[in-house]
Amino acid sequence: MNVAVMRVAGLGFRAQCSAASLRAALDAALQAHNKPLTALATAADKADHPALRQLAAELQLPIIPIHLPLLASQAATPSAHVPARYGAHSVAEAAALAAAGPAAVLRVGCCVSPDRLATAAIASTEKTPP
Repeated sequence: MNVAVMRVAGLGFRAQCSAASLRAALDAALQAHNKPLTALATAADKADHPALRQLAAELQLPIIPIHLPLLASQAATPSAHVPARYGAHSVAEAAALAAAGPAAVLRVGCCVSPDRLATAAIASTEKTPP
C-alpha cells in the first residue's frame, strides 16, 4: 500500500499579522526543510484569518484547522508567549504535528518572522531523515 507523505507547515500568528509576516516565517522554515508542502495548519479559531487565507491561496494549499484540545495535547516547545487555551506551547509546532498525523515528526521547529507576528514549523510523516 502506498501511503502519501504528509508535510505540513504549522503557523501561529497574532491578529494583526499580514500575509507577508506569515510568508517570512514560512520561508525561514522552508530554508531548513525545502520539500513540497501538503498543507498549512493552525488553530481552528485562526483558520479563517485573511492573511492565512491569502497565503494558502498563493501557495495553492489547503488549510487544516486544528481544534484546541488536539492542539494543546501535542508535544511542542513550551512558550510563555502563547495563551493557555493553545496549550502554552508553540502553536506552529503543535498545529504541524497534529495535522500531519500520529506518525509525524517535527522537522523544523518554530521559526519567527522578523516582525515577530508569525511563526512557522514543519512536521512530516517521512520515514527518512530530512
